[in-house]
Amino acid sequence: MDQKKQLPVITISRQYGAGGRSVARKLSEKLGIEFYDLDFVKLTAKISGYSEDEINREGEDMGRYAKFVNRFLTNASFSNPYDEIYQAQRAVILGLAEKPCIIVGRCSNIILREEGIESFDVFLTASREFRLKRAAELDENRGRTGPELEKYVDHRDQWRRIYFKSYTSHEMGEAADYHLCLDVSRFGIDRCVDLIAELV
Repeated sequence: MDQKKQLPVITISRQYGAGGRSVARKLSEKLGIEFYDLDFVKLTAKISGYSEDEINREGEDMGRYAKFVNRFLTNASFSNPYDEIYQAQRAVILGLAEKPCIIVGRCSNIILREEGIESFDVFLTASREFRLKRAAELDENRGRTGPELEKYVDHRDQWRRIYFKSYTSHEMGEAADYHLCLDVSRFGIDRCVDLIAELV
């Protein structure tokens, strides 16, 4: 039997700066299956009617204040952009899960579980020092340093937690929601990739 057909869908949730994209990319190369992270934007845009810029702005990075204002202003006569984008991403996840692949973020572990689709769910954490160092190297950081960078990392973590809680009623990072939790700063990206590959 083809080894790829025996692999489950792998989901990776992560703290900001913990190396989720790097782990997913290397794991993809090691296992010979696709990984999806930034590709979500293009795929979601195709089926949602929203532009890539709107999805980047209003998708996963959803603040509590913006969510509150959006809910307050939305009634039965108007569509809710946050919810519409989420539902489009959910449809993308379910479509991707028809074959083995690696999906980063977007509540994918909970979405697949609710649909009864087998997946191997991973949560990546790392020390603050490690995450700040990696965040400083990311283009999206736009040159932030010092306290400004720390504030940015804290906000990205907060937005992810709010997004996860809003759409799943679960707390992001709860061990019970994952098969494997790894400290990337302790083991390193390559060792984490090896551990995940061995276990799946």
